[in-house]
Amino acid sequence: MARDIGGGNTLRSNVWETMRTSKIANAILLSIILMVPSLAMAQIRYIDLTNPFIRKIPMAIPVFHAMTPSSAETQLVESIADQLSSMLDFTGYFKMLDRNSFLFDPRTGGISPETINYGNWTTVGAEMLITGGAQVEAGGMLVLEMRLYDTFKANMVVGKRYRGPLQDQRTMIRRFCAEVIQALTGRPGIFDSQFAFISNGTGHKEIYVCDFDGANIRQLTNKRSITTAPSWSWDGRHLAYTSFARGPSQIYVRDMKSGAETRFTFPGVQIAPMWVPGRFELGATLSMRGDEEIYLLTGGGKMIKRVTESPGIDVEATWSPDGKMMAYTSKRAGTPQIFIQDVNGDRVRRLTFQGRYNTQPSWSPKGDKIAYSSLEAGQLDIYVIDVEGNNPTRLTYNQGDNEAPTWAPDGSLISFSSTREGKSRIYIMTAFGTDQRRLLVLPGEQRTPKWSPNISP
Repeated sequence: MARDIGGGNTLRSNVWETMRTSKIANAILLSIILMVPSLAMAQIRYIDLTNPFIRKIPMAIPVFHAMTPSSAETQLVESIADQLSSMLDFTGYFKMLDRNSFLFDPRTGGISPETINYGNWTTVGAEMLITGGAQVEAGGMLVLEMRLYDTFKANMVVGKRYRGPLQDQRTMIRRFCAEVIQALTGRPGIFDSQFAFISNGTGHKEIYVCDFDGANIRQLTNKRSITTAPSWSWDGRHLAYTSFARGPSQIYVRDMKSGAETRFTFPGVQIAPMWVPGRFELGATLSMRGDEEIYLLTGGGKMIKRVTESPGIDVEATWSPDGKMMAYTSKRAGTPQIFIQDVNGDRVRRLTFQGRYNTQPSWSPKGDKIAYSSLEAGQLDIYVIDVEGNNPTRLTYNQGDNEAPTWAPDGSLISFSSTREGKSRIYIMTAFGTDQRRLLVLPGEQRTPKWSPNISP
């Protein structure tokens, strides 16, 4: 596992050796470096996440410096720089500059603050610069150091050094990306989050998971049946879903570390589980008393209480960030509409009035908006609305069916499934509906993405 061992204003192998051999030096240097991002954050806000017309910041990420350089490092440094560029580009905050335009190649020169000629970078239009160095130690350990600079202010915004097994390089890069976004926005970003989604590429609807950017795809279930409605627990340690593997729909809860699963045994329909933030509890729709209503359950499959009670179907619960309020889809008004109530079943109110078919609510982690799917003129599209029911805003237009919205853990992006290319695929866009692009392509079709929280290693 990669370990953050700080970073400073120099990048020399003797510093790395000192860090490895002196616990006192390690503690002192780490304390100094961890102050850098907080100081930068206190003075600067480069990206305003409340602005729907964010200007992308021109960013230069040259190939990293091989510190030895060995043949292994020379091959590695370009791949690391490419991965870093791709991850930061995914956020939509940056315009990545073409390396062919650069006037300086850090592979042949210095990368620490005292060696940076900021004019080389402002001349080519870079407002931000990231430099880095890599050293592969005997035994396969990777030492990776990265720094973010503001080229116009001519200063370092954040610098970090990481040391770990070579195979952990992606983890190190993700950690530094989180430091960059924390420094520039005041939020940690999305780099330790994952997706769960449904794909039928095997001939059956199974759950797959991948990293935040669509990388590292792996099949999670093998029920050889219909599997739907994945839902992450608040800490990412468990995944709930619905499966028809045994005939009737049943809810399963999977421990993501051990792979152990708990199958719920309530009579009748069991569908649409959704975890309560901060607790090992979930809301789910059951028909154990005839009508399909939402119940509050433990993660171990025990009944806590019934939450909704109406003549129509209540389904698709989603929770406010504090877990005190719940939005859901209900047919109590005659057509599917979204309602909100508190967890005790009090203060029930209808949220959506525009359109006759509004479903799949998803509460923003910021708590101020709910995304949902709405059917108009035979086409599904993604909308957002504030929690008071005002300002319903359409985010997708005239590009097939768009449904199943899910928020990034920092509320900056929304993922959804769309048939705009024919087959259903998973897409992402900003919370304002801009910068829409496909996340991944697999055989078959992919639907109902669910974005996880940032998951601690």
